[in-house]
Amino acid sequence: MAITIEELVDYARRNDCSDLHITSHQPPTFRRLGELFIGPFTGTKEDYRATILSMLNEAQKEDLSLGHDLDFSFESTPELRYRVNVYRQQKELAAAVRILRNDIPTLEELHLPDAIRQLAEQPRGIVLVTGPTGSGKSTTLAAMIDYINVHRRAHIITIEDPIEYVHKSKNCLVHQRELHRDVPSFSDALRSAMREDPDVILVGEMRDYETISAAVTAAETGHLVFSTLHTTGAAQTLDRIVDVYPSHSQGMIRSQLSGVMRGVITQTLLPLSDQSGRTVATEILIGTDAVLNLIREGKYHQLGSTMQSNAQYGMHTLAGDLANLVRQGRITRESAEKAVNNKAELLQYI
Repeated sequence: MAITIEELVDYARRNDCSDLHITSHQPPTFRRLGELFIGPFTGTKEDYRATILSMLNEAQKEDLSLGHDLDFSFESTPELRYRVNVYRQQKELAAAVRILRNDIPTLEELHLPDAIRQLAEQPRGIVLVTGPTGSGKSTTLAAMIDYINVHRRAHIITIEDPIEYVHKSKNCLVHQRELHRDVPSFSDALRSAMREDPDVILVGEMRDYETISAAVTAAETGHLVFSTLHTTGAAQTLDRIVDVYPSHSQGMIRSQLSGVMRGVITQTLLPLSDQSGRTVATEILIGTDAVLNLIREGKYHQLGSTMQSNAQYGMHTLAGDLANLVRQGRITRESAEKAVNNKAELLQYI
């Protein structure tokens, strides 16, 4: 009998796994505390294919038959949600399943710095959450949106691919739009959002010139915009955004960013030293006048020293936060060294 997807995701949740991989050439593989291991399931190539197909509706199966990869959310029960990518490798089906929390955590529960709450309280501008895949960006953004949902009376529009955390309207009116189901693209959804009277807009990812341009325009017209990038530091994030623009427009986008940038949060997840779970390490850049001047002038290499010397505004570097976690005994020095971009800076802090 084929292994059911419900059995697999139930095992993943019971064992605190963050991801599940289903592939044709070996038993289902799970990720826990950042490491992969093979689970206690056996089956045939046909079994694994049937398990993957059981998550798809007819339209998705048709899409798959045309050679497309699929991104979608899946529910094993009405409360338990997953983000799924189905793709082909060596002419066989494979799936990567992200195990999502069944609740929206608060900023306090995630042990995030107070500066992140202050960024969620901004009336307008852009706030970016960055980090590698699997670093908890979606969870941090969900917690920030939930904070606004509780503490403001506003209209929140999210544009996601796919929808991960479902927000119920509390003190805010929340509308969530899914790519390819409700809207054709991030940039199209952003442009139409301007006519939908939003106060807060969450864009799942700033992937291209059109999306970045529309997000900056939304921030300039008085909205609070949240988004993500797959970058590993504040300087790299700003560099990536500016590099998307043609060279003759880069001065203009630096000037625009210097008017709307409220903060960049970079984060990574690391295993606790006792292996009981994971903790988050962050780098936080706040859009102070000094920071905005550096952005306008393109002097991103000076942002590190600015974060080091402006702790009173809630800023800190990733190396500084990792060093604190090592000193507290929460993570090992080896874990910190693997996560940091500048090892010399980390050792200096320690």
